[in-house]
Amino acid sequence: MKVTTAISIEKNISAAFPFESKFIEVKGSKIHYIDEGEGDPILFIHGNPTSSYLWRNVIPYLKNQGRCIALDHIGMGKSDKPDINYGFKDSFEYLEGFIEELGLKNITLVLHDWGGMMGFHYANTHRDNVKAIAFMEASIDVPRFETMPGSVKIGLNMMRSGFFGPLLVKRMNIFIKKMLPDLIDRKLTKEEMEFYGGPYKTVNSRNPLLAWPKDVPIKGKPELSHNRVKAYAEWLKETDIPKLCLYVTPGVGLQAEDVETIKQDFKNTKLVYLGEGLHFIQEDYPHEIGSEISTWYQDVNLNKY
Repeated sequence: MKVTTAISIEKNISAAFPFESKFIEVKGSKIHYIDEGEGDPILFIHGNPTSSYLWRNVIPYLKNQGRCIALDHIGMGKSDKPDINYGFKDSFEYLEGFIEELGLKNITLVLHDWGGMMGFHYANTHRDNVKAIAFMEASIDVPRFETMPGSVKIGLNMMRSGFFGPLLVKRMNIFIKKMLPDLIDRKLTKEEMEFYGGPYKTVNSRNPLLAWPKDVPIKGKPELSHNRVKAYAEWLKETDIPKLCLYVTPGVGLQAEDVETIKQDFKNTKLVYLGEGLHFIQEDYPHEIGSEISTWYQDVNLNKY
């Protein structure tokens, strides 16, 4: 098991999103994505409440090594917002359809947050189509509710409530106004906050943001989420597919116990410690993340894993 510490990169964290927007129709709705570079696809999958904007400072490190694609999940970012349930089931169907429509083969997945659960599930159910996996702040197993930070536990419980969930997420816009900035060490600029919050100006536009916390598997429920996560959790310990885990302390989605599990049980995995951080670490360590994925990806292509 390779465990290293990332070299700190003192460089400006840009708010700019200098990429051409593209759209493709999946199940009758338009999915927004960016597509930079050529070669084997490197697919960046975000979580809640972010978008492809999360990867803006990471992709430049990889766009000369492969075809870098970052989508906005259905209902999020610049993608359409159809009248569906959202959450794990619906969103995964659109993700799967997106990959099929673009004809992506031999994919390297770069995963964060709910993008982790969906990406790991995709890899487990499409094993012949995944080349390698890089992940950060992504659940490698059913989340341990009892070890979550107190504020996260309280927030999850309330957001899963039929009364408090819509009040907090849809009316008060807590994901954008509170949870996103609170789980980043630095202070986001006004421009950055506008990029993240722009797609969610109305109450109903926040439906996707509410669906995600309801689908986090806790104590076996919801069953679909629980079963999918348990299945890929076992596969992650069995597969020798090249993997890169980027982690921080204390973290939220990947905590100390998870890192130990990876060290002990995961095959063919490189671990890189970035430093102190919380959850949306692409906003604190984008250059380190980009540089480390780039180095690892070069090694993957040289069959060093």
